[in-house]
Amino acid sequence: MTILINALSIGLILLVAVPIGVLSATRRNSPFDRLTTIFVFIGFATPSFWLALLLMDYFGVRLGLFPIAGIKSLGYEYLSLPGQIWDRFHHLILPVFVSAFGGLAGFSRYMRSNMLEVVRQDYILTARAKGLSENVVIYKHALRNALLPVITILGLAVPGLIGGSVIFETIFAIPGMGKLFYDGVMMRDYPLIMGVLVMGAVLTLVGNLIADISYALADPRIRKA
Repeated sequence: MTILINALSIGLILLVAVPIGVLSATRRNSPFDRLTTIFVFIGFATPSFWLALLLMDYFGVRLGLFPIAGIKSLGYEYLSLPGQIWDRFHHLILPVFVSAFGGLAGFSRYMRSNMLEVVRQDYILTARAKGLSENVVIYKHALRNALLPVITILGLAVPGLIGGSVIFETIFAIPGMGKLFYDGVMMRDYPLIMGVLVMGAVLTLVGNLIADISYALADPRIRKA
């Protein structure tokens, strides 16, 4: 369950943060850029545990829109397959959002900074001088090069997601690796703690492998080399 939540969080971060960063860089000092800057500061300053409790109180207790604990409802086994899928998805909305919120702020800012640096390069000026449309210049030529530093940070962030899992899995009572690690610390189960740390080391290697593969996909020079 930890891997599923973190995979969904990474997907949400990339799906939202990359377009926000690109639009902020191409519309520098616009109202949209200023609004996203405020969002970034709020995202960096908001503790994940406080955000989780706030969302649970408002959307779960007061409005009753989302469940506040567990990963499935009572009577889950009696639901149809679409009903089971929806029930799992319904339970994961708040945890995934809490897990991704801080990353959305950070990665969108990284993407903005990288795009601002790339669009000043000479080959971007050459592409514009050739008469290429702005969308082609930004999304075909500039975006790939701007993604490379973000890929590096994303690969290093994969093992760090376990640390965040400890917080939201404990708050939302989700049976995952983070909650298992927390329970192991509370019970002083050192073999269990070392096992979870080994999994973190494995995720570090997996993150580096994913980053290397993503480099090749984003940069043709690496594929040819």
